[in-house]
Amino acid sequence: MKSIREIYKIGRGPSSSHTMGPERACLYMKEKYKRANCFEVTLYGSLAKTGAGHRTDYAIRQTFDRVPCLINKNTEKTDLPHPNTMEIAAIRNGEVLGKETVCSIGGGDIEINGVLFTNDSGEIYPESTFAEIAVFCKEKDVTLSDYVSVHEGADIWNTLGEVWDQMQKTVYAGLHTEGILPGGLGVRRRAMELRAVGKRERNLIKKENYLIAACAYAASEENAAGERMVTAPTCGASGVLPAVLYYEKELFGVDRDEIIQALAVAGLVGQLIKTNASVSGAEAGCQAEIGSACAMAAAALAALHGQGIQQIECAAEMAMEHCLGLTCDPVGGLVQIPCIERNAVAALKAYNAASLAEVVYDNRKVSFDLVVKTMYATGKDLSACYRETADGGLAKLYVKNFD
Repeated sequence: MKSIREIYKIGRGPSSSHTMGPERACLYMKEKYKRANCFEVTLYGSLAKTGAGHRTDYAIRQTFDRVPCLINKNTEKTDLPHPNTMEIAAIRNGEVLGKETVCSIGGGDIEINGVLFTNDSGEIYPESTFAEIAVFCKEKDVTLSDYVSVHEGADIWNTLGEVWDQMQKTVYAGLHTEGILPGGLGVRRRAMELRAVGKRERNLIKKENYLIAACAYAASEENAAGERMVTAPTCGASGVLPAVLYYEKELFGVDRDEIIQALAVAGLVGQLIKTNASVSGAEAGCQAEIGSACAMAAAALAALHGQGIQQIECAAEMAMEHCLGLTCDPVGGLVQIPCIERNAVAALKAYNAASLAEVVYDNRKVSFDLVVKTMYATGKDLSACYRETADGGLAKLYVKNFD
């Protein structure tokens, strides 16, 4: 299994598959074909159908900068290697120097002509299931964060420290920004308002819900605005994990080292999902994005609250199980409706899963590994119109005049 660094990428929103992935592909082409004085990009599948709302065109043109670029969209072709497929041709004076087929597979990662294009050092974890990791930890008498350190090396803590710093900056910025999000839907930022209501609320349960939701809204709204954020595991689900960790820090004073260790546990859960299933909404629906983020957040909370490995697994499994079947149907192709509020709901669900797991873990019947397989199978069964194409669900039935 690969490094958890692949789960956490710092970049600009609003979509890891639709902006970060294509940006990475274009940078690759610029470097490989330095003689090119023109590029032609053809978008297929979800990239063609929701690329405008996800700002794919903008990301491509910005990356090629001063080099002319023609962008085509083909929504008819269906025999694709991945729902997020693009072809990039490098051209010089009318002559095609080379053409590459790129798949944006989720979390900002890409495959070029079927080969994973990554900067990581390859497979670093011998284990690739939670069950195998649990056996290792039991035999060595180590925690999950210790397990990460054993295989990643001490430098992983510096990386996770940078990740946490950016998460905090993103949430803080979102909590202190008002206005209308770009894209034409007229979606108003609500994080600042939710936080203010939460601070005034006297009912402790409602107070907690408002404040956690405010943090999730904050990060998600920053992502929707195209600001800097951290994939966790994707842009569209980038508000869940930062929300629960920021809340823990602000309300309970959880220190930096504890949070960074919780990030390691969450990253491990995310990488297990990515290895054995998918974190791409275009491939497996929103359950692969929000479901994965919810599982990561629940595992992080369980770790922060001192729960054991079985309880952490139960928390992650429960969080994912109750996101099964979640569709990806972004209105207008924008990462706003229902994405922003969905991050808030998932953050609250992560707390519930971690709390329940502390008690019921010893009688669970479904393993984390099984629920991951189930999520992937469910995603494959979902109609394509519910996998980030904006052809079904809310995206199809939403009428702007209802606002």
